[in-house]
Amino acid sequence: MDKRPSAVTRAVTAHVSALQGPPLPLPAELHYEITDPYAVRISLGASNGPLVTWVFARELLAQGLRCPTGTGDVVVIPKYCHHSHTVRIVLRNSSGVALVEMGATEVAAFVQQSFDVVPAGAERDHLNLDDLITALVGRSGDSTSHRSDEHLA
Repeated sequence: MDKRPSAVTRAVTAHVSALQGPPLPLPAELHYEITDPYAVRISLGASNGPLVTWVFARELLAQGLRCPTGTGDVVVIPKYCHHSHTVRIVLRNSSGVALVEMGATEVAAFVQQSFDVVPAGAERDHLNLDDLITALVGRSGDSTSHRSDEHLA
C-alpha cells in the first residue's frame, strides 16, 4: 500500500516588493496537491489579513530553479549575482507587478517533495477528467470553482 502524502505544504518567508519601494517580508505558503498535479500555489499575506493566492505550473517553478523561465503573468528567475541564495518570482496582473523573493533551498526542497508525491510525467495519472470537465462547464454547485482571491497563471 502506497503511503505517499497527497499534498505538500511549506511555510516560507517571502520578501515582496512592487516596482517602487523596499521589499516587505511576508509569510508565504507553497502548496502542491495531487488532485491538481500540474499546478503549484503560492499564498502571500499577513496572518491577520487576506491571503493572495497565485496558481501556476509546477514545471515553471522547477525550471526556474535552473534558468529564467516564463513569459506571461509569472516569471521565475533563479539565484544570481548578489542574490545567490534566493529565487525570484515576478507576478503580473491588471493591478500591477510584484517581485517575490524566497530562499532557493526552501523552494528547491518544496519542488523535490512535490515530485516525490507525483513524479514528472505521471501527472496525467492523477487527473480526474470527469471533475475537470464538470468544473470547466460550470455545472457543479460544489467547491470545484476557484476562490475569488486566486490568480491563475
